[in-house]
Amino acid sequence: MTTILDGGMGRELQRLGAPFRQPEWSALALLQGPEYVTQAHEGFARAGANMISTNSYAIVPFHIGDTLFSERGLALAGLAGQLARDVADRHGVRVAGSLPPVLGSYRPDLFEVKAARAILTVLIEGLTPFADVWLAETLSSLGEAELVGEMLAADSRPLWLSFTLNDEGSASLRSGESIEAAVALAQKLGAAALLFNCSAPEVMEEAVARARAAMGTDAIEIGVYANGFAHSDTEVPANGGLRDIRADLDPPRYLEWARKWVAAGATMVGGCCGIGPQHIQALAGGLR
Repeated sequence: MTTILDGGMGRELQRLGAPFRQPEWSALALLQGPEYVTQAHEGFARAGANMISTNSYAIVPFHIGDTLFSERGLALAGLAGQLARDVADRHGVRVAGSLPPVLGSYRPDLFEVKAARAILTVLIEGLTPFADVWLAETLSSLGEAELVGEMLAADSRPLWLSFTLNDEGSASLRSGESIEAAVALAQKLGAAALLFNCSAPEVMEEAVARARAAMGTDAIEIGVYANGFAHSDTEVPANGGLRDIRADLDPPRYLEWARKWVAAGATMVGGCCGIGPQHIQALAGGLR
């Protein structure tokens, strides 16, 4: 059976009318309207998601500033975990503790171990009481994944590593590192799943097929949750601005893409930016 993941939190909060702007992005709802976060989680759970991710992606200094992160980062991470946990318990689903690329989405060049470790320490502490699974997502490089794996090495919960891919040409990480290298690292770290997210649907099938081939007999689960961003000639970070959403990715068409990913070897499917509860409902109905 295919595990159904949830969809993109930021755009769903915006659709619901939650407080939403740059630079705070989805963290603003935690600060000014946490009931909207609950509403978004409820929508994805009712749509058929088996797993909902904590709204912790934007709880980083890039979005809320150094001062607010220092003063309230731990409490905000705990709130994000609690809101997800409450909804998950009502619906009998699991919670993924979302660990973002803490120094910038799509920016492997900004990654620095010491700075990233300090931020991740806060997020992990705040989410620990609530997460069933750790989801390090939108990773652009192997270094980002390796740090998370090291920090969670003593934690008994499953670790999922999710990489974002270049949207043009042959599938690779945004750092230029290969799918095969990501597989090798996931296996080395004992990850329970390797996923690909926040990239165009068109690049996912190749990534899944190559990952499955590279795993050999030491196979782990593979997942996909693509974004709905319209093509842009200029690279914009995943949460660096309000990008247009594609008109050709309605729920039935997104399901068509998902069927290709499952045929290539994916065992879990959901959605990233711009993919809402209606898309998740289509996945739940079409892939189970």
